[in-house]
Amino acid sequence: MARMRTSPWRKISVNLAELCLDTTLRCGQSFRWKKSEDDVWSCALHGRILSLRQDATHLHYRAKFPDSAYEPLTPSPEQKSTGKAFEEDDTEALVQHYLNLGPNLTDLYEQWSTADTNFKNKAPKFTGVRILRQDAWEALVGFICSSNNNIIRISQMMEKLCLHYGPFIGEVDSRRYYDMPAPSTLTAPGVEAHLRQLGFGYRAKYLHRTAVMISEEQESAWLNSLRNPESPVMGIKATDAGEMLPGGREGYRRAHEELLTLQGVGPKVADCICLMGLGWGEAVPVDTHVWQIAQRDYKFGRGKHSSLTKATYDAVGDKFRSLWGKEAGWAHSVLFTADLRAFAERLSKNIEVKEVKQEHTETVLTETQVKAEILTPVRLKREFGEEEFPPIAVKKIDARQIKRRRRT
Repeated sequence: MARMRTSPWRKISVNLAELCLDTTLRCGQSFRWKKSEDDVWSCALHGRILSLRQDATHLHYRAKFPDSAYEPLTPSPEQKSTGKAFEEDDTEALVQHYLNLGPNLTDLYEQWSTADTNFKNKAPKFTGVRILRQDAWEALVGFICSSNNNIIRISQMMEKLCLHYGPFIGEVDSRRYYDMPAPSTLTAPGVEAHLRQLGFGYRAKYLHRTAVMISEEQESAWLNSLRNPESPVMGIKATDAGEMLPGGREGYRRAHEELLTLQGVGPKVADCICLMGLGWGEAVPVDTHVWQIAQRDYKFGRGKHSSLTKATYDAVGDKFRSLWGKEAGWAHSVLFTADLRAFAERLSKNIEVKEVKQEHTETVLTETQVKAEILTPVRLKREFGEEEFPPIAVKKIDARQIKRRRRT
């Protein structure tokens, strides 16, 4: 087994309002992070095993490097031109870049809350949600696997893909870590059949064909050429991305359309890649969760927007962009996270008690009680040939107030 070089634990000052690892790494952005029993998150990333943990005031990070030199999956043009050895410990720069720690998230939450009462009501329980700056190829693969799927199964698929096709990096606590395979490793004729054997189903064809298109039919830098220039790869200076329009900036719309040419990429998957792999903050992926949010909280689901058609999909995105601007996808991800079952306990308060004093002899307790929850299956139309939406349960809550008098 290859020897590993391990850096000491280092730390960055960041509080939980600015970054919550447990929420950010579990909310369906990236699917390769593993959490240990001592609350350390680890992932093979850019030729090293990156480990992260957090306390109330600091983010702690450590990297393990294999002794042998390793070229990163998508080295930046700066690294190519300078010939810089990637095994140099640039881990802090990677952490800052990958976790997107530059923007002041407290200020952003305040802006989004000012613009939207629904966000203001839910955001306080979901602070610290950041949009990761992932490798574009990893985001593309992960969200092709997301079609008709859930986070647990997507994570299992990504692990199998890396195990069978990615480079081995090393071990942490007896767990073996493999990095993402390059597109060229998935182009051989037998890859599709093998992926089907591994449980990828119809997604096996999409992954194989997309890898061929990117490796053999496009320029090597094509995928990264679709990036938001305000959110470039690590080591490249940011530049202006142009005027923000109701449907998003011109570069975003171009990236979205070009991604649609790939196998297994429909509008929702394209927006996931734009937002979480290419840095286009205005991209708003509309899936069953977001459609339910749009119905429940933003009065969609009626009239011409009674079902999730292309026109409705675009209208939901335009609505959120009108509220939150060029980071609409980031703000929408906070609401998406709040709607996930894994985080439901943070919103599960059924009784709110208020005390109101009357005269000098008694206190009136007002309880808002949930009388009933009616779950109604609603079948959504298929999303532009991409995936079949399962029925979702739309919750109707009947509340009543009961006044109780207590002698004082």
